Amino acid sequence: MAVDLLLGLQWGDEGKGKIVDVLTKHYDIIARFQGGPNAGHTLEFDGIKHVLHTIPSGIFHEKAINVVGNGVVIDPVIFCKELRNLEKFNIDIPGRLLISRKAHLILPTHRLLDAASEAAKGKAKIGSTLKGIGPTYMDKTGRNGMRVGDLELDRWKEKYRALANKHEAMIHFYDVDIQYNLKELEAEFFAAVEALKKMSIIDSEEYLYQAQQAKKKILAEGAQGSMLDIDFGTYPYVTSSNTTAAGACTGLGVAPNAIGEVYGIFKAYATRVGSGPFPTELFDEDGATMARVGNEFGATTGRPRRCGWLDLVALKYAVRINGVTQLMMMKADVLSGMEKIKVCTGYHYQGQQITHLPYNIEAENVTPIYKELAGWQKDLTGLSKASELPETLNQYIAFLEKELEVPIKLVSVGPDRTQTIER
Repeated sequence: MAVDLLLGLQWGDEGKGKIVDVLTKHYDIIARFQGGPNAGHTLEFDGIKHVLHTIPSGIFHEKAINVVGNGVVIDPVIFCKELRNLEKFNIDIPGRLLISRKAHLILPTHRLLDAASEAAKGKAKIGSTLKGIGPTYMDKTGRNGMRVGDLELDRWKEKYRALANKHEAMIHFYDVDIQYNLKELEAEFFAAVEALKKMSIIDSEEYLYQAQQAKKKILAEGAQGSMLDIDFGTYPYVTSSNTTAAGACTGLGVAPNAIGEVYGIFKAYATRVGSGPFPTELFDEDGATMARVGNEFGATTGRPRRCGWLDLVALKYAVRINGVTQLMMMKADVLSGMEKIKVCTGYHYQGQQITHLPYNIEAENVTPIYKELAGWQKDLTGLSKASELPETLNQYIAFLEKELEVPIKLVSVGPDRTQTIER
């Protein structure tokens, strides 16, 4: 049985949480494969808005098992807060949530190190969420990290202490003013670790292999977006993991030939949180309208998102490197009422016009080339059928499908799970 993937194709915040929630009814297992609590997956249904950071977005479905894979980094403190937020919904957490022994742990000193590193960069900061993600992945690749499975060992606190001491020395090296009380942070961390140890901890790669053998339907859920991939994103303004399709193989132990459908999620426009190049960014009333109507604030940090027109150069690039088989367009409702809508179809780059993503897309190197399309005036939020979509929106979709050479199978017209139109 194939493992299907769901990925963001832009700079994150595409609406993956909602789509996982919509698709979960078709799957037995939802497995998160990378990232950490720097992700914020927002789901809305029954008049309640939910934001998840570590727990997979299928947790609200009674029949789905949710797996936190080995590629994820877990902050026990944030994880326990998520669990407390779910208590009022009477969810069978032990029965529905499994955690990989090979997932790495975010220590309090990882977060402090993140803050110190970012402060030391000054104006060159990358826009970190300050959740300790980067330093945790650095320890992982440096072969110093702590994993969930280490907590089952009697002497795990000795390993913790050695790593925390190393981090404090590094923090002092940065020579920045970072105020903290490590004893207080550790008290909270150790309490959260005890709660984490009571969870269902598994050898996730074996579990998922046996699930495939048993013909279970598995959906792999990514975090962030393809343009934030450590290898293929807008480096160095990226996250610390592989957010692209290949990350599902390493983040879950799934073989490449087991991958089935690759669902690519994108907004009808584009947004970005934090620093980094963004060729189609708007600083006018259109950009302000997208931000206001789309409620464009980071689910994890609360930071305002930068907004701009859809960038087909970047989107084509993401579609190709991920092998996307189906596209899902989010937030079409946000553009309702705009008379004209622009789409970037190429760049002016070093004296020529190009349609591929070059090495550097900083503003001094690229200028977007736009195609203008007719907007749609109709309020989409109450629609429920593809036949109800306005003609100009259908024309916009048809144009994108022709350019991307992949069908757009789903259009989201609002934040609620019911505001989802299949085509």
